[in-house]
Amino acid sequence: MSKVNVLACSGIGKVYGLMAREAVVNVTQDLSPDKSETICLARIMTDDDYILSHITGKSCITVDGCPAMCAAKSVENGGGKIREKYRSVDEMRNHKGVNAGNGSNLTLEGWQIVEELAQKISKRVDEIYTEEQSHVTD
Repeated sequence: MSKVNVLACSGIGKVYGLMAREAVVNVTQDLSPDKSETICLARIMTDDDYILSHITGKSCITVDGCPAMCAAKSVENGGGKIREKYRSVDEMRNHKGVNAGNGSNLTLEGWQIVEELAQKISKRVDEIYTEEQSHVTD
């Protein structure tokens, strides 16, 4: 049974990119480590055979920082089956006026928003994993 791939944008130097990356780390290392994994987005863009074999036709969740949706586009181009797309900028809309931090450091409020996003992603990971597991046993 393969795990659900959860991939974040790079978004270096931007708070939304940092939030996306931290949410993915939270999901894959703490909340759903037995059902999810992450891989390096840059290796998809370099046509790395090992990484492409890891995502091609497999369930993926992308977490982008901004509307450019670089992670989603890269995973789609690499042959991944995107089951859900998230954007940390959308999470910030639920917290108008909150200072989440900067591209290097999150504030306490920023970490709380990351946790909320990670919980949503983890719930979706569980749903996808359970759905795929039921297809295997059919």
